[in-house]
Amino acid sequence: MPKLLWIVLVGSSLFLTSFKSKPTPHAKSATYDLRVDVADIANNKGLIEFALYKNPAVFTQAGKTHRLFRLDAQKGMVSYTFKDLEAGKYAVVVYHDENHNKICDKNFFGIPTEAYAFSNNMRPKLSAPSFEECAIKLQQDRSIQIRMVY
Repeated sequence: MPKLLWIVLVGSSLFLTSFKSKPTPHAKSATYDLRVDVADIANNKGLIEFALYKNPAVFTQAGKTHRLFRLDAQKGMVSYTFKDLEAGKYAVVVYHDENHNKICDKNFFGIPTEAYAFSNNMRPKLSAPSFEECAIKLQQDRSIQIRMVY
């Protein structure tokens, strides 16, 4: 009988250890939200485009955003929140697409003719600022404020 009891105890112990929780290989990592408030919008014509970049090599390139969102323009201030972002560096470009053509119109010299803004309120000198100049380090939920340039 003691031998049978020992077999039952060892067997049940092995059986129960096979059901211990194991870490899931696809466990979701922490994500954060980035709220962008844009001030100094001149009028309610057209759209405001929020472009979020994560890759410095494609910063400011149309069609190469990490995320993109457009909303109806409102005079004064508009806001948008990028949700569920992984920790890391991001840069934001916003422009006021007054004529609804979904591009930031530029003149002959490549200077925007529609209002625009960069994170960290970077102002272009002779060319667009770099990703690093506009970079925001996201390690928790954040809110930033930027102003349009005309």
